Amino acid sequence: MAPHSRIESKHSFPFINYINVRCGSLGKSSTMTRILGFMLLGTVLACIAPVRPARSRSLVNLAAAPISRTNLPWWRTRFEQTLYTARADPGAKLVWLGDSITQYWQRTGPMNRDNILPIWDRYYAPYNALDFGFVGDTTASLIWRIDHGQLAQLHPKLVIILIGANNLGAPHWGARDTIPGIEAVVADVHRHLPKTRILLLGILPSIRSPWITIETDKINARLASIYTRNHLVTYRNVGIVLERNGQPDADLYMDPFFSPPEPALHPDRAGMTLIAKALAPTVSALMR
Repeated sequence: MAPHSRIESKHSFPFINYINVRCGSLGKSSTMTRILGFMLLGTVLACIAPVRPARSRSLVNLAAAPISRTNLPWWRTRFEQTLYTARADPGAKLVWLGDSITQYWQRTGPMNRDNILPIWDRYYAPYNALDFGFVGDTTASLIWRIDHGQLAQLHPKLVIILIGANNLGAPHWGARDTIPGIEAVVADVHRHLPKTRILLLGILPSIRSPWITIETDKINARLASIYTRNHLVTYRNVGIVLERNGQPDADLYMDPFFSPPEPALHPDRAGMTLIAKALAPTVSALMR
């Protein structure tokens, strides 16, 4: 096999092959031509390589894309349970979608601070409500759940969405990514439930970091602007009920009382009671 044939069998760069074939009978000059050809190829690839990844990053917002967490056994089990619940209770009139804060509506415990389920029973059980909150979920994971049938069997009058707090945690998706992520969640709910009303809640205040506080305020301000006059979506920044003098009141959160203490993120029974009371008139009006 001639030298230029070996090169052609190993690589698949058309313009290099063209040079090899055209110069195959030129002896040593063909070798030099092939070398020059590969030098040119290297220069082209060096110019392209730094550009393509940057372009890909700019085109994909992970906060607005469906991302599964089925690699976690507990998450997969809970997701399967919600599918069963939806099939077993298609008459549910209200559905909460969210993360651990939403899942905490079902929390019970020996301490009064932990015993949140009675608040759910008082304010939402009369609507035959379903709680589809998942610890640790971001907007991306919620989109995945919706796209994989979590709402497929349901026809509720109202869906309440509380999502985005975890975007600001480990993924470190700020307002620029999270706002489109929340918009994608809202759009996805409408796509699956076009006749259902949506009550979108702003991200609740937390005491985690100055950056998270700043990004939370940006997100909530922008959501208020986007959905101010939307007849299908009602927006409420209910988190103000957890504040005292403009700052989150740590006494209304569970996390500082954990052992060891953690940054305030999850409202306790008193905080969730304030949220339920504040939302009650809006929920009642939207359920008519």
